[in-house]
Amino acid sequence: MAAITRGKTHVHPITITLRASVVGLTLATAAIHASLGGLLFMANAAGYTILAIAMVIPGPVGKWRWLIRLALIGFTAATIGGWVAFGPRFGLAYLDKAIEVALIGLLLIEQWQSDGGPVGVYRRVRGLVRGVGAATFARNAR
Repeated sequence: MAAITRGKTHVHPITITLRASVVGLTLATAAIHASLGGLLFMANAAGYTILAIAMVIPGPVGKWRWLIRLALIGFTAATIGGWVAFGPRFGLAYLDKAIEVALIGLLLIEQWQSDGGPVGVYRRVRGLVRGVGAATFARNAR
């Protein structure tokens, strides 16, 4: 959570630690998936890597970080669900699932801290849907 003070941005150390942990866990699970080889695992590793990069890119991307967090939560949950349904059971898989569960937990904490929890995210999603709907309606009205 950044507070603007006299033209400078101050980021709380807890926010930095939380974000670094999220990125670290995301890259760890990406590395595990990449080490397994195969198209599905490599695609999963690429998805995690892209989302990890998106979590730290500065500038205008920061405005959409709440949406990146949601995407990472959904991506991670889908990965866990896919493993439960179809995945092999071996030691590294269990380690990876533990990392992914911890990742979701940290993302939820960061979401609560930065976005105001589920209510804040709901308001942002509602605003995004309204904005897209208004833009679509305006374009069709021409």
